[in-house]
Amino acid sequence: MASAELQTVLARVRQGERSALEELVTLLYPELRRRAAHYLRQERRGHTLQPTALVNEACLRLFGADELGWNDRAHFLAAMAQQMRRILVDYARARNARKRPGAQVRVDLQDVADLRKSQPIDLLAIDQALTHLALADARASRVVELRFFGGLLETETAEVLGISIATVKRDWLFAKAWLLTWLETPNRSKPA
Repeated sequence: MASAELQTVLARVRQGERSALEELVTLLYPELRRRAAHYLRQERRGHTLQPTALVNEACLRLFGADELGWNDRAHFLAAMAQQMRRILVDYARARNARKRPGAQVRVDLQDVADLRKSQPIDLLAIDQALTHLALADARASRVVELRFFGGLLETETAEVLGISIATVKRDWLFAKAWLLTWLETPNRSKPA
């Protein structure tokens, strides 16, 4: 995909041209589907949501919003990642609502060096932890969302947030340690 072509389509989207949205998704669809498949592999076995459905639902939610002014590829992918996270969390909440209370699976973060290695991931617990982390450090929470859910690289995360790569690295390390502490706390209270 040519960067110039993508920038042209993004400029048309920012100008309010709704037809450019379809072109944008077409240009980035293979990457969006790959990321959706990655998220779903981290889910419980037998998950009925498929990568294509996740991408389509995220597009519907994102394009239904009033603000469509993404600056670049990373900014758009970050917005899509946020929508995919919300969909998966909503899906998990609906699934757990059908189960008896207390039947949630505890998250086991075996390797603080990389949150993505732990299996299975309880998205409700991660979402709850990120909500609490946002109260302690909103930027670190956003870094986790972009890196973990969005699959963005450090450089892309820095670009989206307008911070240095060194700051992304510091926030990422802090957030992983904070989340590990929070998720391993039996009553899941906020760590100091």
